[in-house]
Amino acid sequence: SNELTRSALLAADLVVIPVQPSPYDVWAARETVKLLQEAIVFKEVLKSVFAINRAITGTAISRDVRAALAEYEPIPTLTAMVGQRVAFAESAARGQVVQELSEDSPATREIIALVNELLEYAVSTTPA
Repeated sequence: SNELTRSALLAADLVVIPVQPSPYDVWAARETVKLLQEAIVFKEVLKSVFAINRAITGTAISRDVRAALAEYEPIPTLTAMVGQRVAFAESAARGQVVQELSEDSPATREIIALVNELLEYAVSTTPA
């Protein structure tokens, strides 16, 4: 519910909005952005970012989603993207994180890049 989302936003320091590369997800992000704008009135230091998830390498829609999310400025989109990979389903089926399956797989590298970028963003001084 929107009330639960509002409460979570006010409790958070950094909001990560996952978006799949599809027009539907980009359009659906509008409601989250609206709730964020309302929350910022009460918590000016609230930071937020978009994280592209389930991207399919080499497709136009995966490339274009970044441009589509630019309409929600000043919320930035992380550079790191997480791809649509079987390794995520396999690790979940085993009750593991993807790093436990392989320490050097593309999926592991994507998660590490995402976490590192989030950590850098979390300690930056400029809220967005």
